[in-house]
Amino acid sequence: MRSDWIAWGVGFALLCATPSPGTAADGDGQPVRVMSYNIRYGTAQDGENHWDHRRDALVAAIRACDPDLLGTQESLGFQRDFLAKNLPDYAVLGVGRDDGKEAGEMMALYYKTSRFERLDGGHFWYSETPEVAGSRGWDAALPRMVTWVKLRDRKAPSAPPILFANTHFDHRGAEARLQSARLLRSRLSELGSGCSIVLTGDFNSGEDSAPYRALFGESAGSPASPVKDAYRVAHPTPGAEEGTFSGFSATRAKGARIDWIGASADWTVVSATIDRTSRDGRTPSDHFAVIAELSR
Repeated sequence: MRSDWIAWGVGFALLCATPSPGTAADGDGQPVRVMSYNIRYGTAQDGENHWDHRRDALVAAIRACDPDLLGTQESLGFQRDFLAKNLPDYAVLGVGRDDGKEAGEMMALYYKTSRFERLDGGHFWYSETPEVAGSRGWDAALPRMVTWVKLRDRKAPSAPPILFANTHFDHRGAEARLQSARLLRSRLSELGSGCSIVLTGDFNSGEDSAPYRALFGESAGSPASPVKDAYRVAHPTPGAEEGTFSGFSATRAKGARIDWIGASADWTVVSATIDRTSRDGRTPSDHFAVIAELSR
């Protein structure tokens, strides 16, 4: 079974190797390729789609799409470390949501060390006490959090630093998702002052939801959101097949677009895609990866 997945990963790499339209040459102004990927818990009882059977295909998928910035959700410690070992061109930051150390899901983020220099980094939790590791807010079923870094782009050293944040909203608590979006918007404004902002995440919310409006929307008398929805900028007209939860089925294109990439207004969205590449109807995770090319 595992050898089948390895072969699948090779095929995926060949299919994804073509550069995205609009990609510029190396040098200042080179777009930043961003990937958001819910990689599914490695301990889930998924039968033929268990982590041990698909992990090599997932690495192949990431390598093929070659992101400069990668945010993963549902990462456990051993998954974070497996990706770090097999993606040696990247540095990683990720801690467990349960204790701020190794326990629980991580909002692990990766960045290419050849391109970026880390300036700062940290974490906060979605609760009334955001600095308390493991804190849970409102009606959330589980602790939820954000991991972030500030980066200097070596290819654009005179440009503002990049604030890169990665998150995962609660799957049950409607109030928690709304309050998380409000807290995230506020924190991005604070942490991202003087920065270009990139946000990745699984938000467990569709485009017609209160959390989406709270994060991206505008209201009279309120400051503009620090981020825009990169996919909707690239595709202004909503389509019928924009779903990002696959359930490991490549044909499951309908449904809500719950995985988002956010970008501050100083970015130009060159392209944005939901990657549905598969083999024999199977995908490397139960979510599709979301990818955006950003330039400034």
